[in-house]
Amino acid sequence: MNQTQKNLVTLLALTAAAAGLGLYAWYGVKEPEERKAEHKEVTEQLFAAHEAGEKGEDGGAPPAPVFTQLTVKASGGTTELVREKDGTWKVTAPVSARAEASVVEAITSTLASSKFAATVEEAPTNADLEKYGLKTPVFTVTAKAYVSDPSRERTVTLYGGIENTFDGSVYVRREGDPKVYAAPGAVRWSLDKDTFTLRSKEFLGPLEEPSLQSIEVKARANAYLLARDTAGTGWRLVKPVAVRADEVKVADLLSGLKEQRALSFPTDTAEARRKLGLEAPVVDARFTPTTGEPVRVRLSAVSEDGATRVYALREQGAHALLGEVPEHALTLLDVGVPELKDKRVLDFRREDVKRAVFHPGGGAEPITVVSVSGTDGGAGVWEVESPKRGKAQHFRVVSVLGSLDTFKASGFGEAKPKNWAKYGLTDASKGAVLHGADGKELARLWLGNEVKDKPGTVYARGSGPDVLEVSATWVELPTKPEDLLQPPPSPAGTDGGPDATATPTP
Repeated sequence: MNQTQKNLVTLLALTAAAAGLGLYAWYGVKEPEERKAEHKEVTEQLFAAHEAGEKGEDGGAPPAPVFTQLTVKASGGTTELVREKDGTWKVTAPVSARAEASVVEAITSTLASSKFAATVEEAPTNADLEKYGLKTPVFTVTAKAYVSDPSRERTVTLYGGIENTFDGSVYVRREGDPKVYAAPGAVRWSLDKDTFTLRSKEFLGPLEEPSLQSIEVKARANAYLLARDTAGTGWRLVKPVAVRADEVKVADLLSGLKEQRALSFPTDTAEARRKLGLEAPVVDARFTPTTGEPVRVRLSAVSEDGATRVYALREQGAHALLGEVPEHALTLLDVGVPELKDKRVLDFRREDVKRAVFHPGGGAEPITVVSVSGTDGGAGVWEVESPKRGKAQHFRVVSVLGSLDTFKASGFGEAKPKNWAKYGLTDASKGAVLHGADGKELARLWLGNEVKDKPGTVYARGSGPDVLEVSATWVELPTKPEDLLQPPPSPAGTDGGPDATATPTP
C-alpha cells in the first residue's frame, strides 16, 4: 500500500469515527432527553385519600387512611380481605382464613405512601395498553379506606402491567383515569399477591398454654397424657407415668406447633384425607381447653415422587383446615418421658422457707438457719441457730435458696430405686432440708457419688422418685457455720482506717 492509499484509509476511519460520535450524541443524549420529555414526572399518590392541599384538624398533614377492604386479583385468582374490628385482617374469599399480617401491611403501606414516578401516556390506545401489559392487567388491587370519618369511605382501583426492564419500574393505571403511569418496582412486589401469599401460613395454632386443661398425644414412638395440676398453674404427666411435668417443655411443644407454616393448602375432602393417610395418622393429638371445643391435630406422612411429604389436619368443632407442613413437624410432639418430666430437683416456693438445715456430710454437724422476721425468705432477717448462734449473711442465705429453687437435673438415672445407697445417697449424704413456718418439711436434697464418665456431675435425690444427675457446682452448700455467719467487726486499726495507738508521722 502506497502513501496515498494509507492517507485515504485514515480519512475514511476518521469519517466513520465522527459519524459514530454523532450517532452516540443523538441516541445517547438526544433520545433519552426526548424520552424524558415524554415521561412527565408526577408526585401523585397511588391512593389519594385526601384532596389536594387538604390539612388535618391541627393544621398539619392529614391523618393516614384507614383501609377496610381489599380485593386483589393476581395469578388468575381473586382474593377478598376485610379488616376486623380489632384491627386484624381476614381473608373472606375464596376461603375463610386469617390473613398474613405482614403481607397485608405491605399492601396498605404501599397504597398509602407510594407515588407515581411519571406519566407514560396521556391518552393510550389499545395498542399502547397491550404494549404496557394493561389491556389484560397482570394484577388489580381495589382498596377501600377512610380518613377520620368512616362514613366518607373512598374506593380506588389500580391496574398493574408489565415491568419496564430498563429501570425496573412497573406500568400502572387507575380506574377513572385514562393515563398510563410508571410506578417504582416495589409497588408490583407489594401488590401482586395471590391467595396463598395473602392467607396466614400459621394454621396449627393458636394453642395458648394457660387456657388448656389437658394434652393427649399418640405418636409413632411415644404416647402420653398431660393434665393441668390442681393448683391450675403447672402440669403433671399422667400417662405413661405420674410425675411432675416440665412446664417449659410443654410451652415449647405448643409454640413449636404454632410456628409451623403451611407449604400448601390442598383441598380438604374425605378422599383427600384418606389418600394423604390422615385416617391412620402418624401423630394424633387432642388439646382440651377450659372452655370451648377441643382441638384435634393429625399429622401424616406420604411418599410422593420419592420424597416424604407431611400433611396436617386441624379440627375444632365444625371447622377444619388441611395443609402441608415441613417434615420435621412429625417430631414436635413425639417426645418421651425423660423430655417431659420436670427437671427441677426440688419442688418448693422460696417464700415459704422459714428454716433451712444444711448437712455438710462426712459426719459434720448440720448448720441451721432460721428466718426471724419478714414474710419472705428473700427479704426477712436470717440467723444461724446452730451449731453456733449469730446473725447470718442475708444475701448468702438468699443466694443458696435461689440456687436450690432453680436447681435442674441434667439427666435421669434409675426410676424409683430400691437401693439409694449404691448412688451414695443416704441420710449421711451432703444436702439440705427446707421447712415452712409450721415446721413442715417442704423439700429435701441429697447429693451422692460422682456419675461415671461424667466429671463434675453427681447423683442426687430430690422431690421426685427418681435418681437424678446434677451439676456438682450448681449450688454451693455451706460446710461450716462461718460460711453463713456475718464476720465480726474488724479490730481498730486493721480495716484501713486511722489507728488511735499509732505514732503520728512528724
